[in-house]
Amino acid sequence: MRILLVEDDVPLGEATTRALRSQQWAVDWTRFGESVTNMVSLASYDIIILDVGLPGVDGFEILRSLRARSESLPILMLTARDAVEDRVHGFELGADDYLVKPFAFRELAARIQALTRRSHARQHNEILLGTLRMDLTAKRAYLNEKPLELLPREWAVLEYILNNVGKVVSKEQILEAISGWDEAPSSSAIEVYISRLRTKLTPAGISIRTIRGFGYLAEEPVNEIQP
Repeated sequence: MRILLVEDDVPLGEATTRALRSQQWAVDWTRFGESVTNMVSLASYDIIILDVGLPGVDGFEILRSLRARSESLPILMLTARDAVEDRVHGFELGADDYLVKPFAFRELAARIQALTRRSHARQHNEILLGTLRMDLTAKRAYLNEKPLELLPREWAVLEYILNNVGKVVSKEQILEAISGWDEAPSSSAIEVYISRLRTKLTPAGISIRTIRGFGYLAEEPVNEIQP
């Protein structure tokens, strides 16, 4: 795996680079946001770890620029900002995940592995989260490789949420995503589907959190983080 780390804090950049390389991952580290576009065009990266608070061109601007160029590689944002509004802004621009400083390296490593695994799964038309696997071609879901029974609209809601894992999605966005059905569900029906999905996903340790005033958020199970 080849990683691009964009971090202007020298001690943190050095420590993170050493830790990532200890996992036998190739790491290119730059302190300057202005160099990212050129580096991405010259090398093939599996993931970008991008600090938000960079001098000059900040992480949000770099993220916007990369997504405008249709760069689809996973981007993990590092930030000292823990406000929901900042996270939502980053996700709207195309971030795949967020990690708030200070962070434990094992959590960073687990998130990198999860993001790159999901990216690989998308190439094979699958969605992976913890022990959950959704085969988008066969329209089948599995928990620990055992079939998970989902009603058609439960499948549609879950597919949309997991395509946006780590991001807050509103009821309106979910409704719009599944509005191709003959009869569009109501906002209250979405709450029912979410409740059913929570029950069915409990054995996998997967939670769909309610973010008051914003919507729903699915995150990597805690047991994704390994020593």
